[in-house]
Amino acid sequence: MIDAWNAFHFIRPAWLLLIPIAIGLAWVWHRSHDPLRGWRTQIDSDLLDALAHQSGPSSRYWWQNLPSVTWLLAGWIVCVVAIAGPTWRVEANPFAQDAQPLIILMKADESMASAALATTPLQRAALKIADLAKARQGDPLGLIAYSGSAHTVLPPTEDTAVVADMAAEISPAIMPVAGDALDQAITEAGRLINRSEGGATLLVIANQANLDAKQVAAAHQAIGSPPIEILSLLPEESQETESLQAIAKTLGGKRIPLTIDDQDIQSIVQYAERRSSTGLAGQSDRWQESGYWLSPLLAVIVAWSFRRERTSNEDASQ
Repeated sequence: MIDAWNAFHFIRPAWLLLIPIAIGLAWVWHRSHDPLRGWRTQIDSDLLDALAHQSGPSSRYWWQNLPSVTWLLAGWIVCVVAIAGPTWRVEANPFAQDAQPLIILMKADESMASAALATTPLQRAALKIADLAKARQGDPLGLIAYSGSAHTVLPPTEDTAVVADMAAEISPAIMPVAGDALDQAITEAGRLINRSEGGATLLVIANQANLDAKQVAAAHQAIGSPPIEILSLLPEESQETESLQAIAKTLGGKRIPLTIDDQDIQSIVQYAERRSSTGLAGQSDRWQESGYWLSPLLAVIVAWSFRRERTSNEDASQ
């Protein structure tokens, strides 16, 4: 309640300047329609009140004795306050329900094709991307492949099944340059984000990082430091995984270990949704209009102001 009171203000406060103008006009109108106006400058007010003939008996309620101009003035003030836009709440972002893209940065160098384990890191990456495509069905998913250079495979698309199919076809043989250019992949992701004119979450899927963390951080900062996750494909105790952990720490991101079930996929999806909602909510700077709540009150006041007033002849006949 205190926060709402502190946030209360008018969106268009200049309209409130019409209130004193309305009060002045109502006062002038009331003075000009006073039948005793000429006598008030010649007879003492107490004596004039005693000599003046009342139009009839007073009503039981004080508000029934108010002239119509008073009700019209009250309606005018309520109308002006409503138009001025009283508010105390920020309007919800209209895009808050839309999922932001998740852009996958998939490593595809020779080390990803190593057959030291039962399944190669590259095969694991393709399988996890397929699971992720099912979990994010209908939500934008993009794919970038990188080794010594970075290349957009698919910009963010809602057809996530196509992303999974394309990821399964990526191999070191189609990459033009050997190496580890994660920084270039992040830069390429920045170009995709700029095209969509919105935010995005980055997901790096790799077995290791073979470049300086500061170099990666510089590229990340250059594109606005979007939220970033890293899915590590090798065992937790390996040095390769430690290199990815160092990258995640430097970028302020989150490293997610590979799991045999879908726990890693759920963590990726939840992290992306959390970051997406936070970013969108923070972009809204519109205040919610609340003046329409005064409409019923305005209708009652205007309706009462048009009531038929009783004349002295009608009062005498009763």
